[in-house]
Amino acid sequence: MNTEYLAKFYKKTYTEKIDALVKAELLTELQADNLKNEGGDLGQDIGEHMIENYIGNYSLPLGVAMNFLIDNQETVVPMAIEEPSVIAAASFAAKIIGSAGGFTTVVSERMMIGQVTLKDVADPSTAIKKIKNSRQEILDQANEAHPSIVKRGGGAKDLSVRLLESDTSENIPSFLVVHLHIDTQEAMGANIVNTMMEGIAPYIEELTGGTALLRILSNYATECTATATCTIPSYKLKTTNFSGEEVRDRIVEAAQVAWVDPYRAVTHNKGIMNGIDAVVVASGNDWRAIEAGIHAYAARSGQYRALSKWHTNEKGDLVGTLTLPLPIGTVGGSISIHPAAKLSRTLLQEPDAKRLESILVSVGLAQNFAAIRALVTDGIQKGHMGLHARSLAISAGAKGAQVEKIAEALKKAPHMNLQTAKDYLSKL
Repeated sequence: MNTEYLAKFYKKTYTEKIDALVKAELLTELQADNLKNEGGDLGQDIGEHMIENYIGNYSLPLGVAMNFLIDNQETVVPMAIEEPSVIAAASFAAKIIGSAGGFTTVVSERMMIGQVTLKDVADPSTAIKKIKNSRQEILDQANEAHPSIVKRGGGAKDLSVRLLESDTSENIPSFLVVHLHIDTQEAMGANIVNTMMEGIAPYIEELTGGTALLRILSNYATECTATATCTIPSYKLKTTNFSGEEVRDRIVEAAQVAWVDPYRAVTHNKGIMNGIDAVVVASGNDWRAIEAGIHAYAARSGQYRALSKWHTNEKGDLVGTLTLPLPIGTVGGSISIHPAAKLSRTLLQEPDAKRLESILVSVGLAQNFAAIRALVTDGIQKGHMGLHARSLAISAGAKGAQVEKIAEALKKAPHMNLQTAKDYLSKL
């Protein structure tokens, strides 16, 4: 990637941005032409085969976040999102963090979890022993149910058993749950896991004397995590009104509040997910599954807490860490079908699943840094409202050059609202 063509990317026109990505060797000429002519949108011929009762497309703007240095590799990150400030915030944060060495990531083994949930198990203790003693037979049956993933080096690797105790206050009986830990390679793996769970259920029923109630994957992918870390010298945090040390300490304190206060933690984590979701959507992955698993992970201690942590090291630098379960895929589903998803893979330089996890968790940490920094310094509204002005201008009916003219006027207006935007438009 030749980054010299990407300098001041946000100042370029639409066509200049696409041409710059071609010069940076991130897009081919053909991809650029398709993007200029079709905008990367989904065609009717594909759309009507992806979902039932297809009637059209609900499009999201697709942009790119700049300045990301992840494990010493420069990365342009595609993001599909409608919220005005997200890409700007991510790029701003990545620039500061990149100047301090960028993001360092660690990705665990990629194991997805499948569950067979049993009811009416008369003797759970004996059933658990039988399941553990039959471990290899269960794994073999699971792999026989989906031999193609085994040929690619994946498949069922281990199992565990959990007893869900009864809750008499809610009139809920006990359940026995068998977990399979499955390597799905480059796929998110829902179909692979579900096929295996259905394949082993009859044998587990025979072993336990229970009845298989559920046979499905879990989106709580605790065996598939990624961690990003960044270290920022305090002098890089200085603003007009605050010293670097003050900003550093206020970021640490804000993170502490989000750790102990669920009301703050939800908003804190929503800011992280602004970035995560936008990249997951752009990549063609299932953002609902990612969201559900990550929010469950935030509550793993029994209280919903902040996903990120910020502290000061012995040198006085600000250190941020973020760990997330990320059962992401690079093949399967809409990933290989949607034109924008295929374009996003090209922009990301054809990452494997582990690399995509590294990118996602780094974007989440960048988004979190940008949000907290804004909150503890100038406030969140300064950046938000500047970008919101454009949305108001468009809502009022502004076109082309009118949008920027009205947006600039709105920034100086005593009341930034739709009626004010309409008034300015009528004057133009």
